[in-house]
Amino acid sequence: MFKKIKVVLIFGGRSGEHEVSIASAAFVLKAFDKNKYEVRQIYINKKGSWYLGSGEKLITEDTAKKVFLPGDPTLKKLIAMERQDEEPEKFDIAFPILHGTFGEDGSVQGLLELAGIPYVGAGVAASAVGMDKVLMKQIFEGLGLPSAESLVVLRNNLAGNETEVIKRIEKELGYPVFTKPASLGSSVGVTKAKNGKQLGDGLKIAAEYDRKILVEKGLKNAREIDVSVLGNDNPRVSVCGEIIPSKEFFDYEDKYILDRLKVIIPAELPENVSNQIREMASRAYKAIDCSGMARVDFLVEGDNKIYISEVNTIPGFTKTSMFPKLWEATGLSHSELINELISLAIERYNDKSENNTSYPLKLLQM
Repeated sequence: MFKKIKVVLIFGGRSGEHEVSIASAAFVLKAFDKNKYEVRQIYINKKGSWYLGSGEKLITEDTAKKVFLPGDPTLKKLIAMERQDEEPEKFDIAFPILHGTFGEDGSVQGLLELAGIPYVGAGVAASAVGMDKVLMKQIFEGLGLPSAESLVVLRNNLAGNETEVIKRIEKELGYPVFTKPASLGSSVGVTKAKNGKQLGDGLKIAAEYDRKILVEKGLKNAREIDVSVLGNDNPRVSVCGEIIPSKEFFDYEDKYILDRLKVIIPAELPENVSNQIREMASRAYKAIDCSGMARVDFLVEGDNKIYISEVNTIPGFTKTSMFPKLWEATGLSHSELINELISLAIERYNDKSENNTSYPLKLLQM
């Protein structure tokens, strides 16, 4: 008799992208082949409490059982759980669909590594680097992958020195500029500034979400081009897609609320430019040792000069998200995409399981 694979879908989380994670999880849950997978769910609320449940719809705090509270200063909850008669839940594989901090940044991946549970997506190191736009840019520079000129501002250095910081940005980058929290996605906390007042406001908004702020020079007449990547050591890249925002830039509201943006798949690009973008995406993916999946974003200026923007190790899976759209246009249905992600996770886990974790070295006698 065929045995279903037990998958736990993890979503929500302590992040400014909490709501986006819920929308992505709903999409993924619907795409699972119920004949192949037995799906359980873990919902993490904004305070960090974990809830376990199941069903055709996403669970909530009201419809599931509270199972674990990471960071509890006492062991009372864990001791109480240990004394329960019921067997602990066991899963074959985890599917984290947590966007942003405390999920996409390697923290949950580290927990799953310690627990010995295979999981979909990038490992600890790739997740951490992929989340931090500053570290990512440094790797891109080392590879010779061009990215927009930028500066880094620390929240601690901004307090009481705003005027000096703004003057430095104006001198080195000019206007317009974009201010971004270094470790967040979905355009949360991102603003565009054309003058000192807007820049000051943008720095403060970004500082609400991160201690590290990336200030990036705006490019003239840039087009946003995305590709999706699947694979472990030998990734493959989807067709290119273009996002045309309904607003001045592709912000959170335009991504998830207004439903007015335009998506062109495949993007209308010369073949050599499209091929170059896909090759750069593969190089960037391998450079951070990514596995499973990613969406790689680019900016292309009017003369077809290409700038890499970022690698997203847990891309959005909402109805407007480019990652599933690009693979669908490349020939993978939603359920086939989920199947492949599960297979890649198991492949990666089996590969890592071959590592020897002991060394037969006898300590020298003193």
